Amino acid sequence: MSVEPLEAAGQVPAMNSDNVQPEASDTFVATPQVEALAERASAYLEAGFPVHLAGPAGTGKTTLAFHAAAKRGRPVKLIHGNDEFGVSDFVGQDNGYRRNTLVDNFIHSVVKTEEEVRTFWIDNRVTTACINGETLIYDEFNRSRPEVNNLFLSILGEGILNLPNRRHQGAGYLQVHPEFRVIFTSNPEEYAGTHKTQDALMDRMITMKVSHYDRETEIRVTQAKSGLPASEAAIVVDIVRELREQSVNHHRPTLRACIAIATVLQNCKISARADNLFFRDICRDILDMDVAKVRRDGSSLNESPVDEVVARISGRARRPKAVEPKPV
Repeated sequence: MSVEPLEAAGQVPAMNSDNVQPEASDTFVATPQVEALAERASAYLEAGFPVHLAGPAGTGKTTLAFHAAAKRGRPVKLIHGNDEFGVSDFVGQDNGYRRNTLVDNFIHSVVKTEEEVRTFWIDNRVTTACINGETLIYDEFNRSRPEVNNLFLSILGEGILNLPNRRHQGAGYLQVHPEFRVIFTSNPEEYAGTHKTQDALMDRMITMKVSHYDRETEIRVTQAKSGLPASEAAIVVDIVRELREQSVNHHRPTLRACIAIATVLQNCKISARADNLFFRDICRDILDMDVAKVRRDGSSLNESPVDEVVARISGRARRPKAVEPKPV
């Protein structure tokens, strides 16, 4: 099982069979804003409700999900939404068969043959999580088709998982373990590759809006992830936040951009200075998403504000403070 790089504040999952055991990493940053979100999510989960973390990409939804799941102290299963998934990818399917053949030749002139074929049902992650009472993190669930996600309606509403294809094993449905919980995450519906979620499913979960973190949290996370000094991390964060507010052509750079710029600066031992051409080039490469949209002559379609923002914010941060004259 592979786990994608975690966002924002960071949780390191320890692998155990098909389960994930979330453990806080050395770079995990627990600011008041992060803890407040995690505490609310944990309270909903402990009360028996599924939690839905909704917000734009790069806001730390997956990390927050792992953090809230870790507070429960139960095994965690992770699945990612995918448009190609069918119901069997979640609950299980017949996988292989066993054939038994008995040849009875006790009487010399009579041969009796009996043959039995049995298929094997293999449970997938949703089924095993329901059986064992685990915490299921369903990341970007609205990338899966709505008709596939319908299987969660009976799970969340009645505590029953329907398994009609499993009847040959004597179970057409399963009673969901009382400790089973689900944490959903989703990106906005206008994102490419996402589906509109059915109202019946949304009505069964508590939705928490997760937006960009405050300045203090972004600086601390950037510093922890990159190793850049706090003063330099603050410059990088302020540049990204300024461009995020301008939202040129609907592009809103996230905390990932802060971490990327700061990590390169730290690795190259470069300061965040406007007169450093390499620093400005790094900011253009990471922050100017519209640079690839060019005219036939190779010129950019839009004016880029990156250079102006980098020069203004890094120059302001480096400007020496005026010294007030001492009274005579």
